[in-house]
Amino acid sequence: MFNALTRATVLAANYPFATIEPNIGVVPLPDARLGVLADMFASEKVVPATVSFVDIAGIVRGASEGEGLGNQFLANIREADAICQVTRAFLDPDVVHVDGKVSPKDDIETVSTELILADMQTLERQIPKLEKEVRAKRTEAEYLTTAQACMDMLERGILVSVGAPEAGLDPAIVKSFQLMTAKPFIYVFNMDAEGLEDEAKMQELRELVAPAEAVFLDAQFESELVELDEDEAREMLAEVGQVESGLDKLARVGFDTLGLQTYLTAGPKESRAWTIRKGWTAPQAAGVIHTDFERGFIKAEIVSYDDLIEAGSLAQARAEGHLRLEGKEYVMQDGDVVEFKFNV
Repeated sequence: MFNALTRATVLAANYPFATIEPNIGVVPLPDARLGVLADMFASEKVVPATVSFVDIAGIVRGASEGEGLGNQFLANIREADAICQVTRAFLDPDVVHVDGKVSPKDDIETVSTELILADMQTLERQIPKLEKEVRAKRTEAEYLTTAQACMDMLERGILVSVGAPEAGLDPAIVKSFQLMTAKPFIYVFNMDAEGLEDEAKMQELRELVAPAEAVFLDAQFESELVELDEDEAREMLAEVGQVESGLDKLARVGFDTLGLQTYLTAGPKESRAWTIRKGWTAPQAAGVIHTDFERGFIKAEIVSYDDLIEAGSLAQARAEGHLRLEGKEYVMQDGDVVEFKFNV
């Protein structure tokens, strides 16, 4: 799946721990809007937003105690912004499973349990330090009560990413503990063609991982799809009743799970999608292009993508009153087409 997603050629072998060192791939975010803007503005090139995926070894029981690639595996996870767990959901006697049987539920529980145990070890070290710091009035009491609340969740087998929002815990404080179970999760179920037609089975798997996102794909099919040109790939997708590849959906879900969105710029040189966090203001968005843009921000000239396409040109969008000037307090919306005005 990683090879198909990133067009890479890393080892994909039929035995455990084929992956030792993490593999990194940068994946373009599918965005049909860029091609339309490139045509409208006669752009020389198109530059999409990207998502980085890091392929790390599978986890086995006892990883929190160093089994398998244990500590190395967990260190790699700590550096990620979100965890995409790829889980086998197909039967094939020729493809081995480390536990000798295929059970998505058991595999997910194995990973969750090991991450929970590792996080409990982290908090067991942090809580006594926090108790001392709170008594000495060097740390606010909320840090200690939050750590204790997280420990209580973990002891009950609840991922912090699920339990913390329900308990109303401060996200910034939770993040300071660097817990792996506090990261957002995406679950990818690797299925065969028969499984992808079994809506009851997919619904069962959705419920298993809710409220996290579930993505269903056939990695073998996806790896064949990326070898085709655009027209052939579209035809192959149509034959199996899909409008987009599973990998395109995964890239979009990953982007959204990370709390990211894009705004667009377009001109003769390029049409480009710029990555920002949801809730960012216009000056913050301008700073992604260049820090001078944020420091010298005056205003942003903005038209929504839909309004621009409906008008047919920037000049017509301006004539119809769709183009607006926004100041420093404006919160960017996904799909804003922008030109920034600034002082150097």
